[in-house]
Amino acid sequence: MPRGIPNAKKDDSGMRYTSMHVPLAPNPKHVGTSYLKSETQTIWSRNAARKKELMAEETAPSSEQRWNRRGSHVIVIHPGSRFLRIGRASDVTPVSIPNVIARRHKPPVPVPTYVEGISRPRKGHVPQLSVSASPEGDEYAVDITSDDPFDAKMGSIIVSLRERMRFYKLRVTCNAARVASTFNEQFKPEIIPEVNDPFLVDWIQDPLEDSEVLVGERALRLSDPQLLNYSVKWPIHGKNFNTRDYPSHQMILDDIETIISTILSEKLNVRRPDYKDYSVVLVIPDFHDRAYVREFVNVLLVSLGFKQICVQQESLAATYGAGISSACVVDIGAVNSSIACVDEGLVIPDSRITLNMGGDDITEFLYVLLERISFPYRDINLARWYDWAVMEDLKARLCTLAEGDVALNLYDFVVRKPGKPTEKYGLRAYDEIILAPMCIFEPRVIEFDRKHIGLRSIPHPDVTEEIIEHPVDHVTQAMIISTQHLLPPPSTVPTDVNHSPIPISQPQDENGGKQEQQEVSLPSTAHATPPPAVESFAQSTVGASGGVPADAPMEVVDVEGDVKPSPIPVPPQPQPSQSSVPVTSNYGGLGIDVCFEASKLPLDVAIFNSARASGGDDKIRKHLQAVLVIGGSALIPGMAHALESRLQAIATPLVPSMDKVQIIPPPKEVDPRVLAWKGAAVLGKMDSVADIWLTPADWDVLGMRGLRERCFYL
Repeated sequence: MPRGIPNAKKDDSGMRYTSMHVPLAPNPKHVGTSYLKSETQTIWSRNAARKKELMAEETAPSSEQRWNRRGSHVIVIHPGSRFLRIGRASDVTPVSIPNVIARRHKPPVPVPTYVEGISRPRKGHVPQLSVSASPEGDEYAVDITSDDPFDAKMGSIIVSLRERMRFYKLRVTCNAARVASTFNEQFKPEIIPEVNDPFLVDWIQDPLEDSEVLVGERALRLSDPQLLNYSVKWPIHGKNFNTRDYPSHQMILDDIETIISTILSEKLNVRRPDYKDYSVVLVIPDFHDRAYVREFVNVLLVSLGFKQICVQQESLAATYGAGISSACVVDIGAVNSSIACVDEGLVIPDSRITLNMGGDDITEFLYVLLERISFPYRDINLARWYDWAVMEDLKARLCTLAEGDVALNLYDFVVRKPGKPTEKYGLRAYDEIILAPMCIFEPRVIEFDRKHIGLRSIPHPDVTEEIIEHPVDHVTQAMIISTQHLLPPPSTVPTDVNHSPIPISQPQDENGGKQEQQEVSLPSTAHATPPPAVESFAQSTVGASGGVPADAPMEVVDVEGDVKPSPIPVPPQPQPSQSSVPVTSNYGGLGIDVCFEASKLPLDVAIFNSARASGGDDKIRKHLQAVLVIGGSALIPGMAHALESRLQAIATPLVPSMDKVQIIPPPKEVDPRVLAWKGAAVLGKMDSVADIWLTPADWDVLGMRGLRERCFYL
């Protein structure tokens, strides 16, 4: 053996004749290294240090920059279905602009689609009084005198109203519908001259040669978009993009970019070259689609070129705006209603639930009810925006949830149509003003299957995210609780589906050990035989909608004390879902579309289920005693009392030691519609927000992973 080559050991690897370097054994002194174990070695800390070096090299800020208020270089954006609220964090109130855009289109211009979300009476059915008082003399009893399915659904809502009026000892006006219908049929409108109309609309009746795009209120002032070769679209629908009216999601993003840049230029005087000096706080839905967040952030950081971005959830922003740390936030929007529980500054993921109903359903239902009593404005068409604005005005002025306001009163409204003089109408209505907003508590009349026609999912099913998906991203515990009666029974252990206990969560005590798993199940009172007043219509409504929870027979629970009666839905027997919806969430092999079925719940039941999913009895009591209602429909008179009484009737028999349910009013002089924006503005002015900004460079390298590092709930 040549000199210099050591003797080969028996356990040698056999690589001694190669030029490859065999590493030595690790040095014990190097095992305890701190590489990537301290916060100063992360990409965020390195970017912050690099930013300080660049700021030191720049010149000192001018006196004008030092004078600027805190938050003046932070733009807060809260997109919604109807309105886009945007403004500087230093502003008192945001700029609320209709989230609509009109683009010039080559003829023929496509006709805008209008989907009816409310059931209609049978065609050819003569409007008549189908619900009349009982001949026995009980003014609160209801008898169905028509075989129309719509009248059966209406009867269930009227029964609920009559039971509450009986509890408050309020009298019922007999033949009120016939009296109102007779008055409305004979009413002739009054013509108002232009000089006497203080709110005269300046309609756009001639083609605009220099305007390819109209945004916000200008787009709604088009007299006839088809005639003027404009296509009017709303890019946001509910909590996601409006895929019904757009063939491509890139067209949606282009319209969103145009709307934001136009409003910033016209309303806030922020030009596009200055975007690099502004930060953005984006408010997103609680139960959001990750593709929605990704595309929105990409528009703001890449397409528009803002300096940095921070993403915040609606419920958490609302608690910031209200100045509280824990609450059950109920956001009643135009298309959807979302519910989530916030506990000590953190949204509980399992408590999130979204309902597929909102203020637009109240507006449409009010139109259907007024048509039944001969609405004097007979040329109304909800597909036209100025006619929809008439119903929105009537909803804002007439609708109430206070039973004491139900009376046969006289109202007036004004119709402004392009190219025609302003007309003033008179209207008499009775209980239509309270039946319309009651549809969110009695959603039998809402056509949920029809509202999903044309909607599709944004991400392709074959494309996966770089972030690990969790079951709570698709189906929350609150949704599973809401649809337990529709889930197929387990095959191993035969149990009664309607009485099976539901494990809510496993809270930990102060010592770190897990407490016993709490089981909450509906008592036997929730499955009892309906009272005689309800039996007349219960048989005609059961099974009318294919096992929908909202179509179940109702029972009025009378709780001792100051608690008001409230209808509680009785879960029907499990039935297979018959709806074919393109956007599905059949996640985890549950057998049904849990998100879609849970979106049919009444508002009060959904709030209680959200509180149940937040934890044990203490958590339920904590969140039901701090219910924060925001959104446009929160302005309906009597909303707080209507929610309190219904939630109290549900929670008292089910939650031990349940005190009074409390609805937290918004702070004084704060519109509940802008409360979430105000909370996001508060976040944008805090010093701690400097730790959660995401820059375009971080977004380019890390993408959604970088956003998740900053916003851990994504």
